[in-house]
Amino acid sequence: MATPQLAAFKVPAVANEPMRSYAPGSAERSALQAAIAQIEQELPFEVPCVVNGKPVKTGKLAKQPIPHDHAKHLCTYHEADEATVAAAIEGALAAKAEWSALPWNDRAAIFLKAADLVSGKYRYKLIAATMLGQGKNAWQAEIDAAAELSDFFRFGVKYVEELYAQQPPRNTPGSWNRVEYRALEGFVLAVSPFNFTAIGGNLAGAPALVGNTVVWKPSPMATYANYITYQILLEAGIPPGVIQFVPGPAEAVVGQAIASPHFAALHFTGSTFVFKKLWKDIAANLDKYRGYPRIVGETGGKNFHVIHPSAEIKNAVMQSIRGAFEYQGQKCSALSRLYVASSVWNAGFKDSLLQEVAKLKVGPPTEWTNFIGPVIGKPAFDKNASYIKKAKEAGGEILIGGSADDSVGYFVQPTVILTKDPKSVTMEEEIFGPVLTVYVYEDADYEKTLELIDTTSPYGLTGSIFSQDRKALLLATNKLRNAAGNVYYNEKCTGAVVGQQPFGGARASGTNDKAGSMSIFYRFVSARSIKENFVGLEDYLYPSNLV
Repeated sequence: MATPQLAAFKVPAVANEPMRSYAPGSAERSALQAAIAQIEQELPFEVPCVVNGKPVKTGKLAKQPIPHDHAKHLCTYHEADEATVAAAIEGALAAKAEWSALPWNDRAAIFLKAADLVSGKYRYKLIAATMLGQGKNAWQAEIDAAAELSDFFRFGVKYVEELYAQQPPRNTPGSWNRVEYRALEGFVLAVSPFNFTAIGGNLAGAPALVGNTVVWKPSPMATYANYITYQILLEAGIPPGVIQFVPGPAEAVVGQAIASPHFAALHFTGSTFVFKKLWKDIAANLDKYRGYPRIVGETGGKNFHVIHPSAEIKNAVMQSIRGAFEYQGQKCSALSRLYVASSVWNAGFKDSLLQEVAKLKVGPPTEWTNFIGPVIGKPAFDKNASYIKKAKEAGGEILIGGSADDSVGYFVQPTVILTKDPKSVTMEEEIFGPVLTVYVYEDADYEKTLELIDTTSPYGLTGSIFSQDRKALLLATNKLRNAAGNVYYNEKCTGAVVGQQPFGGARASGTNDKAGSMSIFYRFVSARSIKENFVGLEDYLYPSNLV
């Protein structure tokens, strides 16, 4: 029996979740410390796969280490096997009809409740899990696991309401035109990264919000925080089969999912290499599918700051430090290449940059004064160390940092490299760590430097222009039009906020479908146009047929 819709509902007004400061003596600091202590007393946790809302323990176990103390692990999780993935796909397909037919206001209510659970009841637990498991300090975890995740859910509801309101502007007399936005036919595969708990929730949540069912494969390095997020969605009322939680080896889980004839879309955040491979694998399977799968991905970046001679030095320095070193540079948007005008470099930029970087404290994120924590794991640690070595061998000058220690945790000191070669390896290749390379250009070569920035990297995610000269800003904006999907004036290249700066890049950085905006939801619906005729034809002849 169809559920009657007895009113035209409007969702509540939405606003960005207020940030909490965690200042000394604050109630939120005490609450977070208590949550961390509680988790540390109870770890390691056991995380099952969850199929149709029921835990599945395959017995094939893997660990999520604590990156600042890798002798310990946050959780042991059961890896999905072939039977588990098959059951998850089958369950998602079985749940599809009822979920997509659920009145929109009821789907919206579930995600609005989930947002309130994230920002309220589970706030400190989710932040603590993100700090311990993913190595974020309190501020970075607050931005991610509390504010951004709840923003994704709340603003997602608002954007879908606006999407559904997009209707044909004209109707001819005697008829009515309208459009419905159907869920995709089949299931959506969500593959989420380690570096943002919020991205995991959004990769699974955005397709589900518009009526899709989802098979979610979380990152091995973010399993526990993602599991809490999944439990929050269940508590908020999402039916058990709508999102299936299947941690496990990427190649096996993802390979099995994209081999299914019912695969309808990929929602992915991760490396460019993996994304390209998946795109090729999906293309090779096209003859299996009922339709053409949607492929949505946000991948890597080699993000830039360009400092014009007119830039305000202190702001440019402080913004560059945050852009390069907050969360150890493990953001897709993190600053990695810095172009500084010679006059600015010699007028105090260099000295100020090095003085401030020297103050950055490195250590466990549970110690409040540490600005920089560990990189996520041994492969990341080795990669960072290898790039520092490559830079030295290529003639780069290590101005500060350059050392690393993995005896207890995976700690890499914040490193600034000065290069005379603007196409050196650390200017071109993504590192994903606290390593910043500087190239000093002659003031007269500003325009040439913009061309250099545009052609040095295959990526096109974020970038910042620092200048007090409006003409210089405009010139850079035009020259770098395709070099970044998110560009900032006199502001660091990280920190896009849901509802304020829709996030995504093109080139090798992804499909630029703009998370945190209405655009992303178009990718997970299939529109159907409906024309209803009210007045019947009296004859089939056209007026031009008459004599």
